Amino acid sequence: MAMQGVVLKDLIASPENTDPDKKEVAHALGEQPTASHALAMADHDKKGYAQEAHDGEVKDLGWNQPADEIARPLVGGLPNEELWVLIRRFNKQMYHVKEYPYPVPGNLDLNIADEEEFSPDKLRANIERLYMTIGIGMMAFVKHIMRLRSWRETKRTAGFLAAYSIAWLFDLIVPAFSVMMILLIAYPPSRDILFPPAPIALVSASTGGVQKPKAGVLGSTDSATGAPENHKGEAVEKEASNFVNSIAHVALSSASGKHPQGESSAADAEKSGAPDSRVPDPTSMAVSASNARVSVGGGATSAEHDKTKVPMETAMWNKMRPIMHGLADVTDTWERFANALSPTPPFPHDMYRLRFAAILVPVMASSIFISNYMVVKGITFGIGFGFFGDPVLSRGLEWLNTTFPKWQKMLELRNTLLKGVPTNAQLTVTLLRIGEANKAPLPPPPSASQPPPDEPAEITDAHLRATGSDWPLNATPGELKTAMEHDPNVAHETSGADIDASKQKTHGKAGARLLSMFKSGVKGTVETALGADHLKAKAGSESAKQRLGVVPDSRENNLSGPVDFSCRYHGKRGHAFISTRATIPCVAFSIDKSIAKTGTMDRKEEDLHAVWTVAVAEIKELKKVGGLGWKAKLVVGWALDREVADGIEIVDKQGNSWTLTAMVLRDELFNRLVAMGGQKWESW
Repeated sequence: MAMQGVVLKDLIASPENTDPDKKEVAHALGEQPTASHALAMADHDKKGYAQEAHDGEVKDLGWNQPADEIARPLVGGLPNEELWVLIRRFNKQMYHVKEYPYPVPGNLDLNIADEEEFSPDKLRANIERLYMTIGIGMMAFVKHIMRLRSWRETKRTAGFLAAYSIAWLFDLIVPAFSVMMILLIAYPPSRDILFPPAPIALVSASTGGVQKPKAGVLGSTDSATGAPENHKGEAVEKEASNFVNSIAHVALSSASGKHPQGESSAADAEKSGAPDSRVPDPTSMAVSASNARVSVGGGATSAEHDKTKVPMETAMWNKMRPIMHGLADVTDTWERFANALSPTPPFPHDMYRLRFAAILVPVMASSIFISNYMVVKGITFGIGFGFFGDPVLSRGLEWLNTTFPKWQKMLELRNTLLKGVPTNAQLTVTLLRIGEANKAPLPPPPSASQPPPDEPAEITDAHLRATGSDWPLNATPGELKTAMEHDPNVAHETSGADIDASKQKTHGKAGARLLSMFKSGVKGTVETALGADHLKAKAGSESAKQRLGVVPDSRENNLSGPVDFSCRYHGKRGHAFISTRATIPCVAFSIDKSIAKTGTMDRKEEDLHAVWTVAVAEIKELKKVGGLGWKAKLVVGWALDREVADGIEIVDKQGNSWTLTAMVLRDELFNRLVAMGGQKWESW
């Protein structure tokens, strides 16, 4: 990108001086209301196919093409695989956005609202984000430390020992540590020299040496299990999902009182015809398991008998929103630090790293003259003042709140040290805006219908190496090859018979047959209910109209984009389409059947006979909505093994709303509408 040089103002972590209560509304992407919009409109030095000039309204970069047929790179300086990881995770994170008319923190929009809505699905998404960012990062950190402590890479550990010994002898521990931090921040190649890379799953956390990955094969380099993946990042995402599932299963097993150690084995129960072999496992069915445990113990489960039930449930659910918001804030801060140390185009390559280094320079210089005695005295004074100084502190906070009512917001990390540094969501929306600014919308991440092969991933020096002449992980090529090759038994190994018994989820043959019969019955009921919706819709039922087409017959027949999107409105089959031919871009809905054959790429808006049209600049709220309720969606997914097509609600500034349903490419339309206009969004 054509950038001005980094100036002193960029290196100073000063808060924004804008009035936080002043309304600033932009009507188009070109008005550049935030740094994200400005970066999207800038002329970049490194250009991908989405940044090249072209003739025509919209350039299709391969929305319905296999991954290997899509142009590379779509965005200059960023591999397609990393771009798709960002978009795929953005789709899972973003549910509901509203226009934010005030100055945004750090000059970047799409921050999380203070009064963010709570939902169990959103809590799950935040826990998964926590695993994929902080969890994986901490695993990598611990394994790097274990590699260094193990003395397996002898020369590297000896070098660290020599540097530490010299610093210790001359009382220069803090200056030496500061110099190392400045080096790691300001000079990225030093990171791979001091801490050479290795696949997380290949390193033992206990010995620092090579180990067999938990998946039995090294099919991915950035996941904890090493599981194979079809596309980059999928293994970590599936780990995060199964991480939450496993926590839920353990919690449910505990709530239901599962105690397999005192029971006969599944095989013995099957032979003896015990009841266990004839009923499904309640922990896998998750049906009132906790209440059942209390009932069989002679207790009562009703609210009349248990006076703690309602208040405890209420207290827990009331705390869920602040807990969810706290998890999101922690993850956002981690992502900002990661994006500051390793920036992704189009964000500046050096500015944030130099800011961090500039802040550490005074720390390094002052540490030479500050003695251990001064540090201890300062810390103990701070503890004492914090404990006994409440009269002074309370009056000071009261004065600050009166004189500078927004001082807490101004001093947040995103407004000071991390000013201008994006979260992954802010980075993704900037990349999406680049495509919209050049009328070349970024294609959706590719999906694979086949499971990944159980084959080792291709390992290069970028994934595994050592410093100097040391062997990576002090392992020979033969040992590394043996560790990376597939062994189907490793994934099932547990640390003991008690864990194996508790982990086991079996219904028995009779129980499995009962569950299969139950599933068949539910499948018939679901199909009957979905079929009845057509009759109810004709009779005028609005809720039935919203459910029409939510279980599409074929995903391929419902794919479209980047301009038109197959969907329904009030139950009527049609297409939502985006028009950018006019001065003001708009989104509309048409029931013109010719769209399915000819598309909308080269047709004028008036020829499409739109049922309704809304200007993109007039949209103030976008919300993803489910085609079915969450319980019905789970039942349909379990009984029919089919995808459910969800919908999107569009609200304009006058309060009018339109709900589009049965849309397979719902996330893709959502992303285009979020990225097209000049709105500053806030995540709800």
